[in-house]
Amino acid sequence: MANTTKDYYELLGVDRKASQDDIKKAFRKLARKCHPDLNPGDKTAEQKFKEINEAYEVLGDEKKRSDYDQFGRSPFEGGGPGSDFRTYTSGDRFDFGGFGDIFSDMYGTGRGFEEADLRGPDLVMGIELTMEEAFSGVTKPITFNREINCSACSGTGAETYQQCTTCRGTGKVTASKGFFKMSQPCSACGGRGRKTTKQCRSCIGKGSILHTESIKVKIPAGADSGSRVRLRGMGGAGQGRGTPGDLQIEITVLPHPLFIRKEDDLYLDLPVTFGEAALGAKIEVPIMEGATVMTLPPGSQSGQKFKLSGKGFPSSRTGKRGSQFVTIRVAVPKPITDKDKETIQEMERLYKESPRKGMVK
Repeated sequence: MANTTKDYYELLGVDRKASQDDIKKAFRKLARKCHPDLNPGDKTAEQKFKEINEAYEVLGDEKKRSDYDQFGRSPFEGGGPGSDFRTYTSGDRFDFGGFGDIFSDMYGTGRGFEEADLRGPDLVMGIELTMEEAFSGVTKPITFNREINCSACSGTGAETYQQCTTCRGTGKVTASKGFFKMSQPCSACGGRGRKTTKQCRSCIGKGSILHTESIKVKIPAGADSGSRVRLRGMGGAGQGRGTPGDLQIEITVLPHPLFIRKEDDLYLDLPVTFGEAALGAKIEVPIMEGATVMTLPPGSQSGQKFKLSGKGFPSSRTGKRGSQFVTIRVAVPKPITDKDKETIQEMERLYKESPRKGMVK
């Protein structure tokens, strides 16, 4: 226990009503500032760090904090009730415990390195879909190459091997980080705990071989460009007994001749005749699954937009469909005969004033 009588809240610079999040933030800040490794030559840094570590051990635990607020520091001194931690001195083995995320920030390391080192790499493969396939979902056959564990040597890369003398077969060595000691993979054997004396002839010591896979992948309805489907365990081989990585299928949806997609909504330009726009009509509108009928009101203008709710793409997350927006475009007939010209000139008289009135001063 650090020899200090200062109030724990004062040590961390927080109010007695401070939240656990505020206490943690205060400790992070002070730990970075006072850590002995970051203050070489400052003899007070180690003592200061011990004090704030002690304060956080108590205030960072709800039960200990409650006891401290009620009884003061006495329950935590001299191994009294509620004292289940100790002060760490140079040469001690430090278990990160609840401080793992804090010290991983400072050292760029943390627990779980063995798993990360042994797991195989993820692979990424692109696949193209038509908009119809993305709309309804599809099952696609794919073929790709990946590394798998060599069956002859079970992924070890060795026909024969011996125990690593550096780590004595554990695959780990202890490294000092100034105030603390922590384990890391043995560099002499790559964390395997053994060294190859004779390479495997099947994989030439790699531990893995190239394998061609042919599988079917199911793409759910609503897929969009940039979205991915993850196939667990179909990536590169892990080291030794490590698990293989994943295969990620990255999707590209090809353009459609009629529809433009924006997230789960569709946009369509629809040609209509002058009569349909002027008089109104029931018109057939293309949608992804075929066609639907839309009522065009009399006096509809070219460029006017209509919304068809629930006719867009299904959401890949909720399954709920977006909308389809239809913009009408009045089509001009061609070719035009002399008789057609007379008819159009008669129609021109329907305009009581120029539709461009007021646009030009």
